[in-house]
Amino acid sequence: MHPPQIRARARQLYLAGATVADTARTVGLAYRTVWEWCRERPEPVAQATALRCFRCCPDGESRTDHPAYSYLLGLYLGDGYLVTSTRVPVLRISCSNAWPGLIDACDDAMRAVMASKVQRVQQQGCVNVQSYGMHWPCLIPQHGPGKKHERAIVLTNWQREIVEAQPGHFVRGLFHSDGARFSNRVTVRGKEYVYPRYMFINESADIMGLCQWALDLLGIAWKMNRRNSLSVARREAVAALDRHVGPKS
Repeated sequence: MHPPQIRARARQLYLAGATVADTARTVGLAYRTVWEWCRERPEPVAQATALRCFRCCPDGESRTDHPAYSYLLGLYLGDGYLVTSTRVPVLRISCSNAWPGLIDACDDAMRAVMASKVQRVQQQGCVNVQSYGMHWPCLIPQHGPGKKHERAIVLTNWQREIVEAQPGHFVRGLFHSDGARFSNRVTVRGKEYVYPRYMFINESADIMGLCQWALDLLGIAWKMNRRNSLSVARREAVAALDRHVGPKS
């Protein structure tokens, strides 16, 4: 006989959307044993994301991982899209193959916010980190038809409260998706100088405004060097942004 808490844990994982195989590996038991437990008195799996959605679950807000949500929101605004035309909505974030650490961080954030299962779909030059869930639209209300820069992108009041409490994680998500840290070279009176610099590029004026707002919350100086390009170049500003973002890995 297995302890009842293991049986309950297996059922919880399965009802939260995990496959029988994933559940068996997690609890360290045989597939057949877990299969029998999970097939007992089946309940609608659709309830699972409702229990994990902090906007719909009664006690969800108290257990919300605000840093992970702020980071994931930043990634979504940069390189993400939410497909709602399928039977089950799917949140996808495109991550370059060049940054395996970013792929792992995106996967971790999805799981911390709501996902029980995350897929990594290889595409040419990038990986789509994705998760299916009926309640992703509750957490990403900015989704909609068309490109982000062709429609309004406005945070809800509850999203603004989360980002105001965790602006560093939000900025990290934005810069990890549409930003870069590189060495800038300038020549003054024949002498070359090299210094680190951050750039954030996005076609959406609304998303650019959110990046500016979050940097202001952190007290980090920035300037617009083009219509769609923001620069952080002052030595003290770069050092401050390093503490929140740092180079992608």
